[in-house]
Amino acid sequence: MAIFLKILLVIVSLGLIGSVLLQSGKSAGLSGSIAGGAEQLFGKQKARGLDAVLEKVTIGLAVGFIILSILVAYIVKVQ
Repeated sequence: MAIFLKILLVIVSLGLIGSVLLQSGKSAGLSGSIAGGAEQLFGKQKARGLDAVLEKVTIGLAVGFIILSILVAYIVKVQ
């Protein structure tokens, strides 16, 4: 059981790394932060398409990573 959970943890962590790296940057340096603040103030629509899917996948993988990490730590400590 512990070996299966460790392998699953490695797969989830690699997926999390990949999903974070595939996301586009939210700002383009200092000029992006100035323009981005105005867009947020006036309520520009949320990202659509691939960015939205990657955001949801990243959140799911992050939650899975945290739960699996706690579970693996508990199982290793009990054994």
